[in-house]
Amino acid sequence: MTEAAALPGRPRGEVLSGPATARAVNVLAPNPSAMTLDGTNTWIVAEPDSDLAVVIDPGPLDDTHLRSVVATAERAGRRIALTLLTHGHPDHAEGAARFAELTSTKVRALDPALRLGDEGLAAGDVIAVGGLELRVVPAPGHTADSLCFHLPADGAVLTGDTVLGRGTTVVAHPDGRLGDYLDSLRRLRSLTVDDGVHTVLPGHGPVLEDAQGAVDFYLAHRAHRLAQVETAFENGHRTASEVVAHVYADVDHSLRPAAELSVRAQLEYLGEHGLI
Repeated sequence: MTEAAALPGRPRGEVLSGPATARAVNVLAPNPSAMTLDGTNTWIVAEPDSDLAVVIDPGPLDDTHLRSVVATAERAGRRIALTLLTHGHPDHAEGAARFAELTSTKVRALDPALRLGDEGLAAGDVIAVGGLELRVVPAPGHTADSLCFHLPADGAVLTGDTVLGRGTTVVAHPDGRLGDYLDSLRRLRSLTVDDGVHTVLPGHGPVLEDAQGAVDFYLAHRAHRLAQVETAFENGHRTASEVVAHVYADVDHSLRPAAELSVRAQLEYLGEHGLI
């Protein structure tokens, strides 16, 4: 068995509900699958001495899970004051409206269709609740509406699906675009170099202790896959399904549709840059 410390990003290992940093607590949703890994990580974030908390990604529409999130906050003596979304995929956002009912909170998101309340989220926004500070980091690529949240006090970034705790993420073409995604990864890397970010709190999978190592791995992986797709195209594999069969032969068949989305994004990127 490979030691976790030797894996990209240095994952902690088993994914568990409970504290991850001084300010972030995970409540793992019961929706494991090939795409969601162990399930969706719903994050409760608060200052240690505050009675107010922020929840990021309530997760699927599962009343037991949503009530568990509320109960976890209440056991710590906290009231949930705000709900944030990293993006609109159902495994992160489907339960948001019901969660807002349970907590009487507003829901803030980049996509206006997902918001409950007047305020959205935009690059550079600083969210302050009960002494907690979260900074909004634009992260399009997995989806057009993807965001990350920088938690400076913990040297952490909550990445949604932009960086996962295990494996790599899908560029969900046509909504997701590879050029945007590469820019988002570079933006995250700058946080690790310039802003002291060392911990990734992902939307799925274990916490990563080496944020820079994780982002560097993602960038290298994308460059490698892009070169493979370019070569496959040059060798006559012209459709996304043909490229997947050739380049992603080792990928589980249940993940082939997701791989095809990423290949479509890669072919589009190569075409835009005159490489195919």
